[in-house]
Amino acid sequence: MTATDPALTALSQGWCALSLLHGRIEAHIERALQAGHDLSVREYSLLDVLSRQHEGDGGHLQMKQVADAVVLSQSATTRLVTRLEDRGLLERYLCPTDRRGIYTNVTAAGLELLGEARPTNDAALREALDEAARNPDLAPLVRVVETLKTPVPA
Repeated sequence: MTATDPALTALSQGWCALSLLHGRIEAHIERALQAGHDLSVREYSLLDVLSRQHEGDGGHLQMKQVADAVVLSQSATTRLVTRLEDRGLLERYLCPTDRRGIYTNVTAAGLELLGEARPTNDAALREALDEAARNPDLAPLVRVVETLKTPVPA
């Protein structure tokens, strides 16, 4: 394929449209979460991921798994955890069976804030998708997003 190959041009345009859709949705949700709950999209995502942990085998996520789930580097995830811990929304403690492991749990205050923020997140997502659907270049991508039922495995 050459640089002017139509297949590459179409692929590039598709990627640009997907990137544009993602950026618009994330920016819309970010504004809503910041205004209503003093949370960033990443903070909300981290609270959401960690709130789904459970006791028992495989119940707690390792920091690499958390980082992958919120699409950040491990060091950025650690900084994010520290910020939320400083706000009293998360707590860390040593794994009872492996003193090298550190678990991170959402506190009661974190769960309460997450519960308050979830409708804001969901409404902002719906608004952003509805707005994007009015753009003919983004409408096909919106339809695909709306038909997805489960997360894509990593």
